Amino acid sequence: MQVTETLNEGLKRGYQITVTAAELDAKVNEKLTEAQPEVEMKGFRKGKVPMALLKKQFGPKLLGEAMQETVDGAMNKHFEDSGDRPALQPDVKMDAEDWKDGDDVVVNMTYEALPEIPELDLDGVTLEKLVVKAADADIDEALENLAGTAQNFEDRKKGTKAKDGDQVVIDFLGKVDGEAFEGGAAEDYPLVLGSNSFIPGFEDQLVGVKAGEEIEVKVAFPAEYGAENLAGKDAVFECTVKAVKEPKPAEINDGLAKQFGAEDLASLKGQVAERLEAEYSGAARAVMKRGLLDVLDGKVSFELPPSLLEAEAKQIAHQLWHEENPEVEGHDHPEIDVTDEHTKLAERRVRLGLLLAELGRKKEIEVSDAEMTQAMMNQARQYPGQERQFFEFVQQNPQMQQQIRAPLFEDKVIDYIFELAEVSEKEVSKEDLQKAVEALDEE
Repeated sequence: MQVTETLNEGLKRGYQITVTAAELDAKVNEKLTEAQPEVEMKGFRKGKVPMALLKKQFGPKLLGEAMQETVDGAMNKHFEDSGDRPALQPDVKMDAEDWKDGDDVVVNMTYEALPEIPELDLDGVTLEKLVVKAADADIDEALENLAGTAQNFEDRKKGTKAKDGDQVVIDFLGKVDGEAFEGGAAEDYPLVLGSNSFIPGFEDQLVGVKAGEEIEVKVAFPAEYGAENLAGKDAVFECTVKAVKEPKPAEINDGLAKQFGAEDLASLKGQVAERLEAEYSGAARAVMKRGLLDVLDGKVSFELPPSLLEAEAKQIAHQLWHEENPEVEGHDHPEIDVTDEHTKLAERRVRLGLLLAELGRKKEIEVSDAEMTQAMMNQARQYPGQERQFFEFVQQNPQMQQQIRAPLFEDKVIDYIFELAEVSEKEVSKEDLQKAVEALDEE
């Protein structure tokens, strides 16, 4: 086997790998010899099939395997010997399209190498951490929101019309073509108007009803309705309104606290304060992380792989275009031009990404299996009822796993630097923290 350098310009590399026909033949014979003892063929005892017959029957398939393994082995040895790490998957192409059995195999491999990243000097890195304490007013507001979610319903004054947000207690009987259908009837059903829990148009027709009224609600089942016998059909629901009730927030007391698993109101207030301060802490971390990245960005400079830079600039341009055109959900749109602004932002992202990756590699920082599993479970919760399918999809998709692992890895490297940096705390108001967070999007 012979490896010849064909390109060495900046970070671009090119190599020609030649595998002789004799090497391939030897590799095929090695595979056949290894498999021969287990091969059974009509007319021969197990393990006694002649090598020539084996080669005739299995040779073509094994030749393909031998070619792939030999070229892969040559590539791996090259990267091991040279120390190069490709920025993206190397481009590998056979030199001759009319290759035939008995010819040498010539493969051309090109890639962009990751640059040499200078040692990062973390001495003297100073950062400021914003600290926000949960104010009494913020805790009271959060308690009021909790009370709103635990609201009760009380009867409105007799003769009062139902409003959006009210609860109506109804008996109903649904019919299609004059015939009642299965699942279309209930008694004393509590329905909150505006909850959109019934067929579109159903709740709207109950706005304005009074207790004691009887009303026919006419609706059409959606074409994609789950029950095929009802999909797209017109229906009439005979409804009797038995009560109209208005929402009443739960009282903020020990009873409310127990609904949310706390012993008493004081304990609930403590839990709310902890949750608020955890949210503030997360926002403050984002601000401090930006400050750290700004510091790191000014500490190092090195050549960037053009392919990574181009891909990142295109992704940034695409993302910003969709933010400016939210009405376009798919990707059926004109090609998006990459501007100097996109490229400048891409340079920063690629440089910092490579810097953090190199630091994490040198310090042997890794994302554990437990951390990956927890992150996968957190994302799976975004797909109610399909958590298992999502989890299995990620397990079988290495690219998806990398998308989940990458931010976890970066955060662990950032935390490592935080521990080495000199961090001073500054207590600020919630409003000041909010301004600092909003400034992140403006930069």
